[in-house]
Amino acid sequence: MHYQGTVYRPPSEARSLIVQVTLGCSQNGCTFCSMYKDKNFHIRYLDEILADFKEARELYKNIDKIFLADGDALICKYDMLATILDFIKKYFPECKRVTCYASAKSILLKSEEELTNLRKKGLTMVYLGLESGSDEILKRVKKGVTSKEMIEASNKIHNANINLSVTAISGLGGNELWEEHAVETGKTLSRMNPEYIGLLTLMIEQGVPLEEEIKKGTFKLMDPYDILKETKLLIENLNCDNAVFRANHASNYLNLKGTLNQDKKELIDKLNNALKGKEYIKEEYMRGL
Repeated sequence: MHYQGTVYRPPSEARSLIVQVTLGCSQNGCTFCSMYKDKNFHIRYLDEILADFKEARELYKNIDKIFLADGDALICKYDMLATILDFIKKYFPECKRVTCYASAKSILLKSEEELTNLRKKGLTMVYLGLESGSDEILKRVKKGVTSKEMIEASNKIHNANINLSVTAISGLGGNELWEEHAVETGKTLSRMNPEYIGLLTLMIEQGVPLEEEIKKGTFKLMDPYDILKETKLLIENLNCDNAVFRANHASNYLNLKGTLNQDKKELIDKLNNALKGKEYIKEEYMRGL
């Protein structure tokens, strides 16, 4: 197996065979992201990719999940992806799930017929980073896409019968735009109606452009208490049909998980209890002054 640079994968792909189809991310300009900075984006040669799959077949007796790395493997041309999926179906007949990262751009570049055929050949789910439903925030963080394009892309994925997992980032609007971020992200996710929603919390790693904005004071990070308020407002604006919701990443301040919409009230109640605890601590502190 041949790997180049740091390899990233979603938490749910921990036990998957990971094969790099592309190297790096096709966008890789987001101001908050530190991923894939150790390599320039390009698509690997098909014979190299298939050679890795052949080696994996020799090494492992049973592989039931495969993740096509790196960022946005769906950007590859249809014929290339079709060949890879046909190869997987032939050499890994026991494989039940093939997934990859995608972008709105890579989805919109493909026809619904192509996406439907990729599903028939074994592509079961794609991971899409929404980050925020606010066009103002998407512009500021240089995501290179609008919320409308995200919704259009998700519709094409649904029409192809491919499952969709979408992530958003708490705190991405900072103190200035937290309400807009919460409301618009909730509304956009509702229109995207993904099967899975993952909510992360903004973490600033050294060297990302957003770090400079923080140092200059043009972007103000939110504290944990305000992040919980934002999360509550976001969930209040969610209206999804049977979507699995998770905010249990290491970056999250409060572990939340459930299924929308049926667990919506329970999630909000848990947030309210956490917020009340914070208020209680603040009241006790003020009494002691």
